[in-house]
Amino acid sequence: MPEFRQNMVSKEWVIIATERAKRPDQFLQKKEEKKPLPHYSQDCPFCPGNESKTPPSLFSIEKNGAWSLRVVPNKFAALQSHLTTERRHEGRFLKADGFGIAEVVIETPIHNRTIATMELEEVRNTVTAYRERYISLSTTGKIDLITIFRNYGERAGTSLEHPHSQIIATPIVPPHVRNPLYQSQLAFDTFGDCIYCGMMEEERRQQTRVVEETNYFLVLCPFASRSPFETRIYPKIHRSSFASISNEELMELASVLQKTIKRLYIGLNDPDYNYVIRSAPTEDNDVKYHHWYLVIVPKLTTPAGFEIGTGIYINTTLPEECAEFLRGIAT
Repeated sequence: MPEFRQNMVSKEWVIIATERAKRPDQFLQKKEEKKPLPHYSQDCPFCPGNESKTPPSLFSIEKNGAWSLRVVPNKFAALQSHLTTERRHEGRFLKADGFGIAEVVIETPIHNRTIATMELEEVRNTVTAYRERYISLSTTGKIDLITIFRNYGERAGTSLEHPHSQIIATPIVPPHVRNPLYQSQLAFDTFGDCIYCGMMEEERRQQTRVVEETNYFLVLCPFASRSPFETRIYPKIHRSSFASISNEELMELASVLQKTIKRLYIGLNDPDYNYVIRSAPTEDNDVKYHHWYLVIVPKLTTPAGFEIGTGIYINTTLPEECAEFLRGIAT
């Protein structure tokens, strides 16, 4: 029997369509073979020796006299940092210049690696760059929201094969981000504690959707997952902003992130995916009601007319079964 499930924080509903449910291992049949990539590509602007094809580095990590990671301005950014944040009316319509800051994290000099196949040191470098650039961008007075994300594979919207992430800072906090903040603030005003912390406590009590628990992080497939194998990494210590993560937590995040991506890589035959770090807006970087986290969304299904029309996603796989499947994969 199908059922509605509500996201505890955002109050959004999803449908778990159990009558047409698929077993987790059935998603293997949908994957096409990916072509093997070379160790180095002469035409790739992110490969060593092609640094002139990108703007100068904003941040870098070096090893043995060569770069291990670079952060550069996005040469083809949708937003531009020299514009204003002024908002103007055009009749009844509201508009503003496309101000924003867009950066690319070139995670490794090796063209054919990804999070699942990198050395752990490379993943540590990546999350370190995330934090350093987040802190730097948050000091820019015109910035309200900083979004860190990774698109992996064509279905996830990537345009370059070389392993990279992106950071985009904007002067606007959209409703999609603002609504969960509003709901968590209402919950705090009502109950006096963080609803995310309460949700994690309940997930730990039930255990059925927990993939892994470490000293600092809880990995789970959410109760109201929008799509198969949606996976979230929550810090167990309450922090509203990713910028506040400690060095020890950061190193463990690298290990947990890689292990979680590797579970998907092995179990689902290297699926395309997006991941996003959900952090509070810059003005809310130390509030009691919000809790940052990282969400991973494998691109295994495509939202159709009902999802677009209602905003209610149909998930054909039980998150409990997805979590059980991922727990069983040796990494």
